[in-house]
Amino acid sequence: MNKSERIKVALVDDHTLVRDALAQMLQQVDDIQIVGSVSSGEEIVNKFRAFNPDVILMDILMKGMTGIEATRWIKERTSTIKVILLSSEIKKEFVTAGIQAGIDGYLPKDVEKEVLLKAIHTVLTGEKFFNEAITALVFEDFYNKEKTHHQAQRQLQLTDLTNREMEVLALIASGKSNKEVAEQLFISIKTVDTHKMHILDKLGLRNTAELVKYAIKNNLITL
Repeated sequence: MNKSERIKVALVDDHTLVRDALAQMLQQVDDIQIVGSVSSGEEIVNKFRAFNPDVILMDILMKGMTGIEATRWIKERTSTIKVILLSSEIKKEFVTAGIQAGIDGYLPKDVEKEVLLKAIHTVLTGEKFFNEAITALVFEDFYNKEKTHHQAQRQLQLTDLTNREMEVLALIASGKSNKEVAEQLFISIKTVDTHKMHILDKLGLRNTAELVKYAIKNNLITL
């Protein structure tokens, strides 16, 4: 294979043995060429233009500049270079900070060779690559944020209801018919229907069954 057709990879890790092991492994792959190997974030920041890599495999925790800081610096200047973080530390804060810095992938250092090669080829297509454990962390964080957001939205929706609508909501959810609600609140059945329509609209609900579930979930009634 012509050298110009190979994927140019640069290695960044403050442990020489790790860099040498990675280099030895990747040099056995026909379509990969190692174009640089350095021991710090500062070095890759100073030398990445000279190396001109397609992909950088970078450790996170190094003396001085971290891999995340180096990634942000490089990405701000040459966004086409792909960066995959390789770390023995699989922490949510590292994943989050890495994504914010613009990383293209994140893998543990004990990853299998086939997975690493798949990651390199995947990020070159413009996609992101994370292994299952890291993907789980990302989605856990996403779902927690979504859950918090929806809880906040529900509280906002409840505050949109008038006092009378809250009364109607509680009575309907407790199983009372529109006629019973009307009699208890001394209003017409038509007014109850109007209140119910407004409640469903404000809460984004479709029918009485959803209204009951909503009331139980938000502790408006007890079973």
